[in-house]
Amino acid sequence: MNNTNTPSSLIMIFGATGDLAKRKLYPSLYHLFRKGKISKKFAVVGVARRDWTNEQFKDHVETSVHNALGKNEDIKEFVSHFHYQSHDVSDSDSYRALKDLADELDNSYGLNGNRIFYLAMAPEFFGTITDHLKQDGLTNTDGFQRLVIEKPFGHDLESAEELNMQIRESFSEDQIYRIDHYLGKEMVQNIEVIRFANALFEPLWNNRYISNIQITSSEELGVEERGRYYEKSGALRDMVQNHMMQMVALLAMEPPIKLTTDEIRSEKVRVFRSLHSYNEEEVKENFVRGQYGPGVTVDGKVKGYREEDNVDEQSNTETYVAGKLSIDNFRWAGVPFYIRTGKRMEAKSTKIVIQFKDIPMNLYYNKDNSMSPNLLVIHIQPEEGITLHLNAKKSGQNIETTPVKLNFANNSFDGMNTPEAYEKLLHDCMRGDATNFTHWDEVKLSWAFVDKISDYWENTREQHFPNYEAGTMGPKEADQLLAKDGFFWWPVENLDVDQC
Repeated sequence: MNNTNTPSSLIMIFGATGDLAKRKLYPSLYHLFRKGKISKKFAVVGVARRDWTNEQFKDHVETSVHNALGKNEDIKEFVSHFHYQSHDVSDSDSYRALKDLADELDNSYGLNGNRIFYLAMAPEFFGTITDHLKQDGLTNTDGFQRLVIEKPFGHDLESAEELNMQIRESFSEDQIYRIDHYLGKEMVQNIEVIRFANALFEPLWNNRYISNIQITSSEELGVEERGRYYEKSGALRDMVQNHMMQMVALLAMEPPIKLTTDEIRSEKVRVFRSLHSYNEEEVKENFVRGQYGPGVTVDGKVKGYREEDNVDEQSNTETYVAGKLSIDNFRWAGVPFYIRTGKRMEAKSTKIVIQFKDIPMNLYYNKDNSMSPNLLVIHIQPEEGITLHLNAKKSGQNIETTPVKLNFANNSFDGMNTPEAYEKLLHDCMRGDATNFTHWDEVKLSWAFVDKISDYWENTREQHFPNYEAGTMGPKEADQLLAKDGFFWWPVENLDVDQC
């Protein structure tokens, strides 16, 4: 294993027996341990309601790592750093017992009082936990204290502000790490490098040369066992307010003067401030909502959203959102940013398509007497890479063009397999790098934008739900949204990175 400069720390995971910890956090920590990116002076305390012993918890961690990765090298040494505390989040006695355990581990591992509190549980407990962490002395150490919280951060702007005010009673803004796993994905982080490290793109990255930008994040799965949560959330709050808005910000931001956390965040905030805020009529004109009905997928016949467990049979909740965003600044005036995201769609895919404007008076055409536009496609998942769509002369006597693709596949080179997003973000948190975590200003402004849409939708019942079949790419109204501007959605399956 390699040496590491990552500071030693105690990591407390609240919700340690839950699904997120099992599927993401323990395998990610194991990867960091195996790669030597965690100091050997570390300890993890699992905190949950279940009355487990330390040995039961260690077995649980070992099983989760094996199920996720199929590996168990050094697993005994890894789980030896794990400890368990049965806990009541509203009881001060539980926190005092937790403090005693934390102080003991701090001394035995030499952790210098460094503590990371990861709240891998429902947001309604965030305020209660942070209040107790401060009141009962767990943040009273000489080292750093960092709080990691998962989305959703509030249900709307008002609830987000209330929650933020409560958390800020115990932690300062620079101690709060709001995790958005999309920001840990390799190709999302690559957006800045593609833009700002290539003279080929940066001079063209504006309304003179780009006609539109499309962001698609589609899922094949339905809501599965998340019906109760999804009924309160919907696709707008679940995907657009965080993941989709973050990708828009990275695509539209100005070059930061330095690659520091504050400067990058500042430029993203400027994008959110420049977003055109829609009134009710503009919401109707620029946003489309959908809900999947029964259909056929690769898994066979599947039921519609209203037939899912814990879903109202007359539900007005959207499982699909398509929208047109406008950024009112000098660089992007007139360039539509189209977003779409949904469940039970034709393919699992997250892609960004930058479509460049056609060449004026182009003399070269293909056999259909037309010209294929230049496209830059950034593949986020499931494949990772970049595809540049160009035009070249077709072999033969005539001056006839044919589309060609230049590909870079991130997973096609030995050793280039990208780290799991949570692995990268956990490592960033340990190092104190908050660049790829969302600042309160970003959360606040994105909620202010989304609330205009959700307020209108909640007060207007959709009469045509369900309006797309499972296994398709969404309702026809989403196609009409682009057709009004003379564009169409680029099909995700025809833009794949060629496999090497």
